[in-house]
Amino acid sequence: QVQLVESGGGLVQAGQSLTLSCQTSGLPFESRHMAWYRHHDPLELRDLVASITGGGSTEYEDSVKGRFTISKGDAKQTLYLHIASLETSDTAAYYCNFKEGILPWGQGTLVAVSS
Repeated sequence: QVQLVESGGGLVQAGQSLTLSCQTSGLPFESRHMAWYRHHDPLELRDLVASITGGGSTEYEDSVKGRFTISKGDAKQTLYLHIASLETSDTAAYYCNFKEGILPWGQGTLVAVSS
């Protein structure tokens, strides 16, 4: 059974850093193209902000380049997202999934950035 469990969110001040984690189970984590998504409003679609291939190649949405770093720990089947220099616009619920976004979504982890 596929499970995605995001964690690491919280209330932080602008300029601080945060690392999100996504513990996965039941999927071929090492070989798949994994991604982090976010949405600012539950009624909106989730935006893909970062992705990483099985081989470790990364891509980022333009607005987060230079501040977001996606990584993965294959042994722990865990996906990470480090966010540096947090901005109020980063306030969102963050989710992990395959890059195609085809897995059932986890509960997400909420990041709230105060100015």
